[in-house]
Amino acid sequence: MSGALYTRDILRLAVSIPHQSRLENPDGTAEVRSRTCGSRVAADIRLSDDGQIAELGIEVNACALGQASAAILAAEAIGKSAEEIATARTQLAGFLAGTEDDPGSWDNMEHLCAAKDHLGRHAAIVLPYDAILAAFDAHKDEGV
Repeated sequence: MSGALYTRDILRLAVSIPHQSRLENPDGTAEVRSRTCGSRVAADIRLSDDGQIAELGIEVNACALGQASAAILAAEAIGKSAEEIATARTQLAGFLAGTEDDPGSWDNMEHLCAAKDHLGRHAAIVLPYDAILAAFDAHKDEGV
């Protein structure tokens, strides 16, 4: 792929992450860090009775691609189950690795296509998904 890595759309997404405040008394919380690039994402979730994300709080310290990915995820996360988040992560990671044809069906995912050939950025791009999935796991671990 050719073209600019940090496009206007990536930069626009990077500065528009929804749900950028931590939740008090979340059902699950996690903080993950990329060993590859040092990016960090903390996620708090509050779940509905049927196990879907009812509220999200996210804090992102990452490059513009990681921030853009977090913005895409945060815009879609409310109402999603752990399985739906995991499926989206698998699709996106598969695309970045070259085993899937597209990055996924959520709005704005196509803007992440420019990063496919930049292996060093892949960890930051999937990190927000890992944080939310870890928050789901933290909820399960509490036995709630």
